[in-house]
Amino acid sequence: MQRTANPSMPVRFRPRPPKLEKQPLRPFFLFCIIVIMITTLSLTDFRNHKTSRIDTCGCQNIIITGPNGSGKTAILEAVSMLSGERGMRGASMSDMARFGGNGGFSVFANLSDETELSVSFNNGDTNRRARIDGDSAALSDLSKHMRIVWLTPKEDRLFVDSASDRRSFFDRLVSSFDSAHSGRTARLSKLLTERAFALKNGSDSNWLNALDVQIAGISVAISVARIQYAGQLNYFLSRCAVSVSGMTEQMLIDGMTAGDAERAYLSYLQDNRVLCGDKMILDGPHKSDFGVYNQELGLPAYLTSTGQQKTVLIDLILAHAKLVFTKTSNRVIVLLDEAAAHLDSFARLNMFTSLGKSQAQVWATGLDPDVFKNVPNAKFVACLDGGINNILQPE
Repeated sequence: MQRTANPSMPVRFRPRPPKLEKQPLRPFFLFCIIVIMITTLSLTDFRNHKTSRIDTCGCQNIIITGPNGSGKTAILEAVSMLSGERGMRGASMSDMARFGGNGGFSVFANLSDETELSVSFNNGDTNRRARIDGDSAALSDLSKHMRIVWLTPKEDRLFVDSASDRRSFFDRLVSSFDSAHSGRTARLSKLLTERAFALKNGSDSNWLNALDVQIAGISVAISVARIQYAGQLNYFLSRCAVSVSGMTEQMLIDGMTAGDAERAYLSYLQDNRVLCGDKMILDGPHKSDFGVYNQELGLPAYLTSTGQQKTVLIDLILAHAKLVFTKTSNRVIVLLDEAAAHLDSFARLNMFTSLGKSQAQVWATGLDPDVFKNVPNAKFVACLDGGINNILQPE
């Protein structure tokens, strides 16, 4: 069974126009103009920001510049917290609290539809808290109001690093497309841990049978979501194409129904109840991989230059923004940390212009504001020593 993506055979899913999800009935003119974006962002004791506030004035591109250590990336990380996830750095809550503060932090945002979102953490809490319009809410409810994706310097090596890194990146995109996906992947990880514990301790077959039934069901659901996402994403890609491969994905690609794939994988789980040391020898969606093929060059992405890989990454984010807007009529918030690196001036301008046409609001960081001087519809924010030093909007 193939366990890694084959980037030379990328088009496994015929691109089809995505279907628009059902929307609440409302006047047509409102449906056309109501798109979600951040209008104001306020940070309190977050990273090295004591108190900072940014008013976007309705701009689509928010450019944050300043020297290293000034707090640029912290602003993007604060926005990423509003997705309901652990943020783009995946740091602990105590590490996000400002050193020398009271051990907590808060991130508050006003959206263009007048919704208020906030995430806070207090010293002594076990987890962060979410509020929507002032009322307590589940962290998972935040994603219903904003779809947030990000690129950091870490993703510059996405195509040459491990399959787990690619799987984590694409699963994050799938979760923005299918809000239940992140819960499924987290649940699968927990079930696999429980199964390994049961095998190690010689638990009875009834417990293992119950675990295997749950694992089979959730594994096929994860694979279905990945395949559907890749197929619809490819509809918006012209210079590259995405493939996904793995045991359960291959079953579905080969024509099995979800029910048949679930039964086949359950049989595989029941036939493979062994440990090697303390580890399970088990295939499944936790071993699957994604491949990306550069169709212009006729090469898998990992064989292209650093700049070409960055261009493909931007193409993926652009296609994702178009897909989410098509499915939900909501803008995606795109966070680009040092995304201008490895791109020439033409590529940078084309990136922001294309993202603007896709109805995305972009928050980007960089050292030199002159690099972004031709970016349209931009608000420039200058950081210095964990504070907002200046805010300019080009005429």
